[in-house]
Amino acid sequence: MLHCAKVLNVEGRVYMPLITRQQEFLILLGSLLKWTVLGGSIGLLVGASTTVFLHGLDLGLHLIRMVPHPFLLLPVGLAFSGWLTLVVAVEAAGHGTERVIQAIHRAGGMIPGRIIPIKLMATLSTLFCGGSAGTIGPCVQIGSGLSFVFAQLLRFDELDRKKLVICGLSAGFATVLGAPIAGAIFGLEVLYVGRLLYNTLFPSLMAALVAVQCATILNAPIPYWSSLTPVTLTPLSLAITGCAGVFFGLCTVLTIELFYVGRLIACCMGLRGPFLGLAGGLILIPFGMGNAHTLGLGWEIIQQALAGHSVLWYLFLLKIVTTSLTLNFGGSGGILLPLCFIGATSGTFFAMWLPLDSQTAAALGMVSLLAGAANTPLTAIFLAGELFGIHLLPLAALTIVISYHLTGFRSIIPTQLLMDSKSSSLLATLGQEIEQVAPRLQERPRSLMSWLRSYRARLPFRR
Repeated sequence: MLHCAKVLNVEGRVYMPLITRQQEFLILLGSLLKWTVLGGSIGLLVGASTTVFLHGLDLGLHLIRMVPHPFLLLPVGLAFSGWLTLVVAVEAAGHGTERVIQAIHRAGGMIPGRIIPIKLMATLSTLFCGGSAGTIGPCVQIGSGLSFVFAQLLRFDELDRKKLVICGLSAGFATVLGAPIAGAIFGLEVLYVGRLLYNTLFPSLMAALVAVQCATILNAPIPYWSSLTPVTLTPLSLAITGCAGVFFGLCTVLTIELFYVGRLIACCMGLRGPFLGLAGGLILIPFGMGNAHTLGLGWEIIQQALAGHSVLWYLFLLKIVTTSLTLNFGGSGGILLPLCFIGATSGTFFAMWLPLDSQTAAALGMVSLLAGAANTPLTAIFLAGELFGIHLLPLAALTIVISYHLTGFRSIIPTQLLMDSKSSSLLATLGQEIEQVAPRLQERPRSLMSWLRSYRARLPFRR
């Protein structure tokens, strides 16, 4: 292969010499070795720190169960969390995944080191008192924060710093659920709607694999997922699964809209920090008195639903409300685990009305809500395979894609960037944060919408 002998300078741009195929291979091999070391280092760091956090949380929740009605402490817990996030680190407020994506898009992956201890304290304060939140978001934010500190110590440039922060994001997700492949894909997919960062695939995969292995060796409290009965693919089962996908899409839309209604109510109240947390805690107490299962992490209910046991049909509706109140009224934690709760319990509700196995419906709902609300269909498909077995993949893929499609230009993570439209009949400005997207109808010849318009115009009562 021919190559230039010296550096070229054309119109002010510097071009390095062309290289041979052998040189290209050596460069890529060196890059592979580099990211094996860096990704593995991030995996060890995040896996160990996440395990310490999960063990501490597990111990604290075990002790707090000895207190009768711990949800009565919610006003104090949310007030303390609100004070921390108002005075010390506002970046630790709400759910952690959104803050990490915001830092990657708006600040070049820079995450202040003070966020790590503050996020820990705010999350523990919220969860110990019974707030409805999860552990995935905090682990994602803590992992990304540690990765940023690691990148700063080694003086990496912005490009490599972003890659390392994404590695921390993937490792944190993978450790909590025990799903390294889904975790690796999550880090690439969650930043953009309609685009994947393939150049970060290997580092993210390496970090996720090492993090899960590290957590397993350190005996992290990773949940055990029930094995499901294989479902035979028939025209009837596909039709029922398609209906389930539509139902889960509607549940996803409801979850996102009610979450932002909660944020709007919190803004309209005019309270900040500890006062907002105090008000939120007082509002949540009646939910705890009515049904304490709607508060807290909700692992027990998720496990019950996936095991085929009966759960109250309206739990998913109450969980949507309590999660919105917790995270919008001073609480700190994750949103992804409550999505799993909502999905699993809505799946059992769906199975009451159509002939679909309750366990299968709960598993499909869990991954479909995650796919739709976070706009991460590929992550959800891999997660279904890793947690529930490869035999569920055809049905899971169908409900996941339908839920993702019906969610439209919504997201539980408003700072995601839209890079591709979900329909050629909807025109949207690409490259915007998804909460700013205002889609418009795009007229196209021979499209279904165009045919419906022309048919409606020909109706007699329209003349």
